[in-house]
Amino acid sequence: MSVLDRARTTAATTPPTRTAPPRAPRVGGLGVLLALVATVVWSGSFVATRDMADSVPPVQAVFWRWVIALLAVAPFAARTAWRQRALIRRHLGFLTLASLFGVTLYNTLVHQAGLTTSASTMGMIMAASPVLMAGYARLGGEKLGPRRTFGLLLAAFGVLLLVGHGSLGLDFTAGDLWMFGAALSFATYSALLRRKPEEIEGPVFLLTTFVLGALMLAPAYGISLAVQGGFEPDAGTVGPLLYVGVFSSAVAFFAWNKAVSLIGAARAGVVYYLQPVCVALLGHLLLGERTGPTELLCMALILGGVTLGARR
Repeated sequence: MSVLDRARTTAATTPPTRTAPPRAPRVGGLGVLLALVATVVWSGSFVATRDMADSVPPVQAVFWRWVIALLAVAPFAARTAWRQRALIRRHLGFLTLASLFGVTLYNTLVHQAGLTTSASTMGMIMAASPVLMAGYARLGGEKLGPRRTFGLLLAAFGVLLLVGHGSLGLDFTAGDLWMFGAALSFATYSALLRRKPEEIEGPVFLLTTFVLGALMLAPAYGISLAVQGGFEPDAGTVGPLLYVGVFSSAVAFFAWNKAVSLIGAARAGVVYYLQPVCVALLGHLLLGERTGPTELLCMALILGGVTLGARR
């Protein structure tokens, strides 16, 4: 056998060298971080909403919030949205439904609740939405696992104690009921995100839902102007509107949507349990709302539930 033949034989019988597959990105940690960013930013929006509740009618506040948000997103998404206009038309039904629950209803209910409910209570009640998210996820076939389920229950128990001021007897106001409606709307929006068409890019999805949400709010905005009159644009109204428009809408919604796509609505919802803790601290520092030993104990339960539920 010649040298050339031996070389060919060796090449044919020697298995190819296998290179190690590239390490998968740690999407779980990134998803939890993004959910945390959205939660902290949204916590500030409850304080801003409560702060301008007496000066800006709820529907007008929500309408300008989304106008500001779409102006903030448009420079980054308008060109791509034009290229994907055929996709937008194809999925217009889904986009309209997501806009209804995530943009129009959710934020209108939050601002309406701010008229009669403290920022801390708003954050506490909104912490019930992860339980609803987990319910949607379970109906969709997602397995929660015993540790995440226990974390949800532990955090939910802490929320109930917070709302009941240290007991399980609940005494809801009208604002509390508006907030429960907001929690259901947000949980529905988060569940819908799992069905978002992958070919529609994140900024395009945001811009489209913001536009559709503002259009659905426009008739109610016109009625509010006619009945209640407008508001005076000053530092006490423009500042909070810029915060909820740019940060709580554009930045936080982008972070939340990305987190749900990475780790699912149920796991992201567990991180969302941190919101009442953040809102209570901000409400105490900025609005002078009381945070006593009972609230601190309940926050510890919520944090414990988050720690258990957010880990795989």
